[in-house]
Amino acid sequence: MESREATGDTPKCRIGMVNYINTAPIYEVWKRTVRHERWQVVEAPPATLCRMLAAGELDIGVVSCYEYGMRPERYRILEDLSISANGPVGSVFLFSHVPIAELGGAQVLLSNQSETSVALVKVILEEFVRVRPVYSSGEVRGVEAGNAQAVLAIGDDALRLVSEKHFAFQYDLGEIWQQETGLPFVFAVFAVREEYCRDHAGELAEIHREFLRCRAQGREEMLTICEQVAARIPMPCENCYAYLRAIEHDLGPEKQRALEKFFGYLIVRGEASKDALPLKIHPLSIS
Repeated sequence: MESREATGDTPKCRIGMVNYINTAPIYEVWKRTVRHERWQVVEAPPATLCRMLAAGELDIGVVSCYEYGMRPERYRILEDLSISANGPVGSVFLFSHVPIAELGGAQVLLSNQSETSVALVKVILEEFVRVRPVYSSGEVRGVEAGNAQAVLAIGDDALRLVSEKHFAFQYDLGEIWQQETGLPFVFAVFAVREEYCRDHAGELAEIHREFLRCRAQGREEMLTICEQVAARIPMPCENCYAYLRAIEHDLGPEKQRALEKFFGYLIVRGEASKDALPLKIHPLSIS
């Protein structure tokens, strides 16, 4: 985990960013163009950022939407920002040695890096496919994976497993969700602590606008960004470009309906707070 420290004793706004390449169209531009001594960025996997935001160690976090669903009373969601996909996402997969319909009673290893993807794969398996595997959690590229019939992998780990082709079957969870619901899927939101919304409205509006500016600039510079980040996997630049073109970073009305649908499943399953609905969207201030 890396920190970009602010200088002096001025209180900092602590911003958590996912260190996967799916944030690159926003974050690579941010790193290059945003200079503000009060804004401290912490890079980490989604699960770490969720823990930090819940503990009050961050003020804003690009976190799994599951975190918001668990503790909605603590947060607001920044308007028009997400990590989402309208169909195949390309980096959230269930890899399996057998067809998905045969996973009842089988050992399924779940990534410990994202609670949203864990909740989503359980909805898909139990509600859509109607099978109940035996779940465990751990490092999907560790020794535990060797004993599993299927593995849930996300982010850069999933991109690497796609290229390695160890599993006979690979299921894109964003694609399955869309087939079953007709909706996109929102994997992460830009969540803000209620206290920060209340106490630092002006600064929050400035940060919000910077996120949106970086997103717009990132779209224009997508090929250059792919040339910068593809080697992290590693993957060919053209594959990285196709992947990042499929990742979306808005949160329009259809994406909000998708979040509501997902939270509806989780509330019924006892895995989210009933107060997750209706969504609390923090609008972009025009002042």
